[in-house]
Amino acid sequence: MEASKIRPVGTDTRLRHGRVSLALSFFVQGVVFALVVTRIPAIQDRYGISDALLPAFLAAVPILAGAGSVLTGKIVARVRPSLVPRWAQPLLLFALLGVGVGDQLWQLALALCAFGLSGGALDASMNMLGVRLQRAYGRSIMLGFHATFSLGGIAGASLAWAGAHWDLSLLASYLPVVVVLLPAVLIASRWSTDADSEKPDPVRTGKTEGSSVTFKALLPLCLIMTFAYIGDSTVSNWSAKYLQDILGSSDELATLPYNAYMVTTLIGRAAGDFGVRRFGPVAVVRFGAVLAAAGFAVVAMAPGPWVGILGFAILGFGLCVVVPQCFAAAGRLFPNASDAAVARLNISNYVGFLVGSPLVGALGDAWSYRGAMLVPMLMILVTLVYARSFADGSARYGGVHDRSRAADVG
Repeated sequence: MEASKIRPVGTDTRLRHGRVSLALSFFVQGVVFALVVTRIPAIQDRYGISDALLPAFLAAVPILAGAGSVLTGKIVARVRPSLVPRWAQPLLLFALLGVGVGDQLWQLALALCAFGLSGGALDASMNMLGVRLQRAYGRSIMLGFHATFSLGGIAGASLAWAGAHWDLSLLASYLPVVVVLLPAVLIASRWSTDADSEKPDPVRTGKTEGSSVTFKALLPLCLIMTFAYIGDSTVSNWSAKYLQDILGSSDELATLPYNAYMVTTLIGRAAGDFGVRRFGPVAVVRFGAVLAAAGFAVVAMAPGPWVGILGFAILGFGLCVVVPQCFAAAGRLFPNASDAAVARLNISNYVGFLVGSPLVGALGDAWSYRGAMLVPMLMILVTLVYARSFADGSARYGGVHDRSRAADVG
């Protein structure tokens, strides 16, 4: 019998509304993140941040985001994950506005503190809800949520390009975005649903989630996600400066690599769920890792800006499938503790960002920025060694047997 036929009346509508609400959350985060990372040179100029001090600011955000993710893991042991985005999204938007309003370092530090904490809480809670909804739907839909993040990244990077093109201030670029998105997230948060796939269990969350067995089982996925985010942070934090300083592009053209990366990420994720259903997560992840490594190689050898942009585009098309499949695999590994598994795994996100940004900067200064691009390339290839980790429970999508999944897809 199809899973949808045994659901109570109104459940399908609630799940559809929850899916739309969650997709909007991913979209908003993509917009906000892109508006910050693609304007790093402008933020650096506005606040007078030296090149030596910039890595410290870039590192502070993932540290605080990791703290936000850990805090969310504690919170959802007592309340539903759908409550977290209701405060995290408005705080993230106000933090974006704070970056554009201030003109002193302490003001930027305060805004980035709010940005990191709210972003980490939002990351963890959104992926928890995504895993729950995938389980309720009985088929792969996780890549679709991350595709809306990519769509938001395209929108945000495009707005950043417009701001650089017309020489707009950060405030003039950020204020309209907050005015439009804040009411949208407040309204959409009322549709958010936990899919009733998992309720907090204080006994389990206090014991099972912290066990060494859980950590050992998650370790391959944590390693893969860390390397994936080292690659992703290389694009978000260094692509603009790489194009300007190494490949000789203009300030306006330097906003395009992240946009190209987001476009191909969107395309890859939009088709990714079909690829997972057709070929399985292991094959999809392996293909993505090889393609991402090829993208880094093109960037490292690029003779000029446009070839560099092409390399970042190839990188996005390959890397885009890895992270969503890490979350999905964690949910399958721990169907009765998926919230805890996602919160713990999500910390690897920020470890990757924390390591990636200073690593590329240090290698670039000590060696060369072209050579620095080869290091995340090699890290991404390690994914091939652990790709079988994604096969755990691959015949089941969130605890629903393949027969129900096939009926749902059909």
